[in-house]
Amino acid sequence: MTDSLLDVVVHAVTPVADGIRSFDLRRPDGSDLPPFTAGSHIDVHLPNGLTRCYSLVNSQAERHRYVLGISLDRNSSGGSAYMFENDLTGQALKIGAPRNNFTLVEDAGLVVLIGGGIGVTPLHSMILRLEELGRDWQLHYGVRDRASAAFREEFEALETAKSGRAHFNFDLEDGHFLDVAKAVKEAPSGAHLYCCGPAPMLELFKTAAEGRAAETVHLEYFSAPDDAVIGSDEAFTVVIKSTGQEFEVPAGESILGILLDNGVSAPYSCGEGECASCLVEVLEGVPDHRDYVLGEKERAENKLMTICVSGSKTKRLVLNL
Repeated sequence: MTDSLLDVVVHAVTPVADGIRSFDLRRPDGSDLPPFTAGSHIDVHLPNGLTRCYSLVNSQAERHRYVLGISLDRNSSGGSAYMFENDLTGQALKIGAPRNNFTLVEDAGLVVLIGGGIGVTPLHSMILRLEELGRDWQLHYGVRDRASAAFREEFEALETAKSGRAHFNFDLEDGHFLDVAKAVKEAPSGAHLYCCGPAPMLELFKTAAEGRAAETVHLEYFSAPDDAVIGSDEAFTVVIKSTGQEFEVPAGESILGILLDNGVSAPYSCGEGECASCLVEVLEGVPDHRDYVLGEKERAENKLMTICVSGSKTKRLVLNL
């Protein structure tokens, strides 16, 4: 797991909604952090040994800090639970440099943002950027109830300043979930659409956006679907270019797991095909893409793959590792 890591300190922890907190990270000496763009995320290397990927929610104009928006996952395996159960103010952490698989098109005539629950976090940074640029945007935000809506007061203030931009759906109060299909249908054909939320919302979004120009449709998963498939249906051989080592990868198992089990160093973070930390160049063979970060064009090129979840359509796969 290994890009060069950055040393930061948790400057402040602030509640932003029920079960959601923001974490303000800064360098110990107060110097600038590497620049980032709206929609970026970072890997946080926790003291308990886990590494988790979280979106940056603050303005990309801010160089002195990174701010994360984190929700307490009821099924947490130790990531968000650690962040919530410990007093982290003043805690030293190591983080990876920002990466962006959810890039904002800054010159779009209109940007339509669709978020569900904690999926609103990358959209928040996008709105801040669009406001800085004076660009038009709309937000459709579905959340359980008002108390669970992160940044609600801020969005309402922006709505007050210019109506028609922020649309909320409070599931319990409204008696239904956000109508994703309607939000997509009502968006002008040339608008760029961004969606981040739970897997069912993203599936609705993809279906509703069929027929739109592919380059105008953008989505990011914050959790893998319950029926996510890992690896391939048949066994294959993976070859490490730098050493010539060859390993058999059984059906249904991950390349990453096999490599780690055999002492081969490889980059990774989420382990679910969502963050792109484990992207590796493919030198020979055809990947069986199972990730949630590569676009259709990137998949068709077969030059990169996520080794944590993707497999191979060919019997032999050579990786630039």
